This record gives sequence, C-alpha cells and structure tokens, in this order.
Amino acid sequence: MSYVGPDFDPPRPRRSRRGPLTLAIAGLVPAALVGWLVYEAVADTGGGPAGAAAPPTSSPVSGSATASPSDESATAFPSEDSKGRAVPPSPASTTGRAAGSGSLKGKVVVIDPGHNPNNFRHTAEINRKVNIGTNRKECDTTGTSTNAGYAEARFTLDVARRLRTILQDQGATVKFTQDGDRPWGPCVDERARIGNEAHADAAISIHADGAAAGDRGFHVILPASVHSGTADTRPIAASSRALGERIAGSFVRVTGSAPSNYLGKGTGLVVRDDLGGLNLSTVPKVFIECGNMRDSKDAALLTDGAWRQKAAQGISEGIVSFLHG
Repeated sequence: MSYVGPDFDPPRPRRSRRGPLTLAIAGLVPAALVGWLVYEAVADTGGGPAGAAAPPTSSPVSGSATASPSDESATAFPSEDSKGRAVPPSPASTTGRAAGSGSLKGKVVVIDPGHNPNNFRHTAEINRKVNIGTNRKECDTTGTSTNAGYAEARFTLDVARRLRTILQDQGATVKFTQDGDRPWGPCVDERARIGNEAHADAAISIHADGAAAGDRGFHVILPASVHSGTADTRPIAASSRALGERIAGSFVRVTGSAPSNYLGKGTGLVVRDDLGGLNLSTVPKVFIECGNMRDSKDAALLTDGAWRQKAAQGISEGIVSFLHG
C-alpha cells in the first residue's frame, strides 16, 4: 500500500527504539542467513541499478495508484498458482467457514485483504471521510501497483486466500473483511469493526507498499498506544506487538526476505498512530507490508505465485506461534 491516502499518510520521523524484536532478529540470524543469501542472489538478477521509478497514477483525492478500467484486477479474480493459472477460490467468504479439527480449533482469525479491486469505480464512496478514532480520513484507497500494472488489491486477495487455507487446515475459523465480493471497500472503520465483532484472537491486514525504487523489504506495522477520541489501543498494544514480532520473525525465516531498508531501522517493525484499522481495533491486530511494488526486485517476488505461497506460510506461522502463546 502506498503511504498516501486514508490510513497511509507518511509516518512521522521517529527516534530509533530498541524493542523486543532486536533480540528476536538476532536469534533468527543463523536460521535466516541461508535464505537471505538466496534472496540476494535471486534479487540481483532482477534488473539494473535502482533508479527513480515512474510515479504511480493518482486518484484525485487519495493519491494512490488507480487501476485502469481495462486492468483485469478491476474485477473479482481467483487465486493463482506459480504459473499464473487460476485457482478456484475457497467457498468461505466474509462469513468464514466452520473450523475443522486441529491445533487452532476454537480460534478466530480475521484477515483483511487491503483495498478492493473495484475501488477505482467508486471514487465518491471511497473518498468519503470516516472517523478513525483520532480524526477523520477517507474511507479507503485504490492501493498501489507494480510498474507493470499488477495491482496491490490483486496481490492482497491472493495472499489472503492462501493464508486462509493454511489456517483453516489447522482448525481456525477465518473471517475476511472482503473477498472480492463487494463493489468497493469496506471503509477502514468497518474493517476494524469486523475484527472486533468477530472477537478475533488475531487480526491482520495484508498490503504491499508503493515506495521509491531501491526501497526494499517487508515491515509489520504495530498500533501505538493511542487514547484519543474514540480510539483506545492501550488494551491491545502489547498483544499486537507480540503478534507482529512473531509474524516478522517467521516471515524472515520462511520467505528469505529482509526487513525493510527504509523503515523500522532494520527491525521489520514500525509503530504508527494514524491508521484507523489499528486505532479502532479492540483485538490484537497488525498490518504487514510484504514488499515494495515499485521496486523491480521486490516486484519480481510479489508477482511470483510460489513466493506468495511462502508469504502466506510465513504469516501463518507467526499467527500460529502467537495463538499458541
């Protein structure tokens, strides 16, 4: 997701803080070293020196990349395998499906695939301001895309569906905020409300960034301790951090991707107080930016089905670790 528009304004500069993940990342270094070397070897074949990328096409208000009406991501689409072939979607939708047996039986996970493939058709609706607890922002944005036109909304749905399958196979009840089955949105306040009303044991919002070329890697966004207006994240700030740390650690290990080189001071963690999806949450919740769609090397990963399966697996292992305590 681009850091422009609702829930995506540029984060204010923060002084570096050493948190619990510092030790966690240190502990992961031996296990992740081989994956990181493979990551660099593969990424170095992805193109020449990083230069300034062409700026994303912007919508009048949100400033996020806008899909073309002819872009296939403008309509609901199935998941894809590593060769881009369609995989029929799971029958579960926003209501989830009955949990099977497994170690996560009785646990509820809410997955929030960022944006919506059809948002660009509903600019009036998504530009409407909603309460995010501390102030008001636009309902939603169109999201960003790779320079070749692979939309963030397409990426988030694919990873979310893969993640759902993994968690359901372990017995969890999984609910979506949207499954490509809505004409637009939902708004950021509703996305938070869906997790709250489900009494989720964990919630995650899946995104990809739209930063400058040369900015690479993933980062997990944690809610700051906010107590202002209708927002009060104090009860879930610590548990959300624990969730985010587990996800960041497993994402490094499973995908071989490195933490962001432009946010988070190498920890893979960023704390923000300006996101309605976090400010309004009453359950443990984090966002993950899986990579930068505007960097050619990250884009090569984000558009690869095999890597997206690793991303889903990495996220799932972090969630499972958190839920098992």
